[in-house]
Amino acid sequence: MSTGIVTAAYIAASVLFILSLGGLSNQESAKRAVWYGIVGMAIAVLATVFGPLVELSTILVVMIAVGAVIGIIVAQRVEMTGMPQLVAALHSFVGLAAVFIGINSDFNPPAGLAGAELIIHEVEIFLGVFIGAITFTGSIIAYGKLAGSINGKALTLPGRHAFNSIMVIACLVLGAMYMNHAGPWTLYAMTAIAFIIGIHMVMAIGGADMPVVVSMLNSYSGWAAAATGFLLGNDLLIVTGALVGSSGAILSYIMCKAMNRSFISVILGGFGGSKGPAMEIDGEMIATDADSVAASLDEADSVVIVPGYGMAVAQAQSSVSELTRRLRAKGKNVRFAIHPVAGRLPGHMNVLLAEAKVPYDIVLEMDEINDDLPDTDVVMVIGSNDIVNPAAQEDPNSPIAGMPVLEVWKAKQVFVSKRGQGTGYSGVENPLFFKENTRMFYGDAKASIDALLQKIS
Repeated sequence: MSTGIVTAAYIAASVLFILSLGGLSNQESAKRAVWYGIVGMAIAVLATVFGPLVELSTILVVMIAVGAVIGIIVAQRVEMTGMPQLVAALHSFVGLAAVFIGINSDFNPPAGLAGAELIIHEVEIFLGVFIGAITFTGSIIAYGKLAGSINGKALTLPGRHAFNSIMVIACLVLGAMYMNHAGPWTLYAMTAIAFIIGIHMVMAIGGADMPVVVSMLNSYSGWAAAATGFLLGNDLLIVTGALVGSSGAILSYIMCKAMNRSFISVILGGFGGSKGPAMEIDGEMIATDADSVAASLDEADSVVIVPGYGMAVAQAQSSVSELTRRLRAKGKNVRFAIHPVAGRLPGHMNVLLAEAKVPYDIVLEMDEINDDLPDTDVVMVIGSNDIVNPAAQEDPNSPIAGMPVLEVWKAKQVFVSKRGQGTGYSGVENPLFFKENTRMFYGDAKASIDALLQKIS
């Protein structure tokens, strides 16, 4: 394949990637946008593999085949509940690839580099390895927190900001030494410190803020890929990395605004911790049953459903969709309230509801529906906890203090479908469960909704 054809293929792939990102902004165009991305990536891979700069060896063919098979198996087996941690794991692969490519380029530098060209090349190595190392270990910790194998609470070490600053300064000093030809050991030392920075930064972030962290790591992986593109002289990798990095940063910024978090504090890993003792909660949790919930729904004119991660775990979206259909058939105004960080990945609940054929026009964002909640007869909270927690507004010492939440407690009645009396992912107790107008509908979300369906024809 000639250089001209490869260039044309890269341009076509870049256009498809841009169309893919643009299409993901709308639920109805998202499926088409995903196909744009798939086709674009297929073109990019084929143009690279069969291009003049790549020697198609047996080892390369075997590795591509093995990777493709593993990718297909993982994609077929992963549940939607496991998608957040899968995304975090994939980010770690991008980071590790950037580290390996950078170190390999140090082992085998291009011939004939000198003066400014050599300095630029070494800067590209430094940036690629530094960002890649942070992305790699940070994504592993994010994966562990999302999967539940690492405690979701923020690890707040004394002087952690000073510790991060010292490590970053040490990396910059080692980078300057590396570019002054002090030896490869400076690159390896910087890599080791960057690994620690990635671990410490994400460990310092509480569970309630993990969706923002996943988005931010997505941005980091893009910038690592862009730095690698400069290192390899691959224009498409530069463009793709810049698209991923900038879109991830923009999404993180939007989510930070929605959660009343500082964008800078996300980058520095300095949020998610409490400031003092939590506020005491008065009252008791009162349980209810399917008959009572069904009777309240039958009397209600307006119903708002708030889905969360518990709905995803129970795979209750189809049952919820059927309940919605039956209530709407009775002439009731049924809508869904989606918090920006519902679930553990941006858009998690939207995907589940779309999969269950819930109409797009009744799925509303938090800002669109919060003002309507005081006039709502019944709110059904299905597997949500932190995003409906009034402690965010009432307790300044709460780890989620200041985070905008769905103000469901303002409705006339609130039913909470929940497995038990445990806390949410952030580990914060929820005063909503103790309010006079709240009743706890205990049990598996799917089993609970199916029980309601037997009462509502």
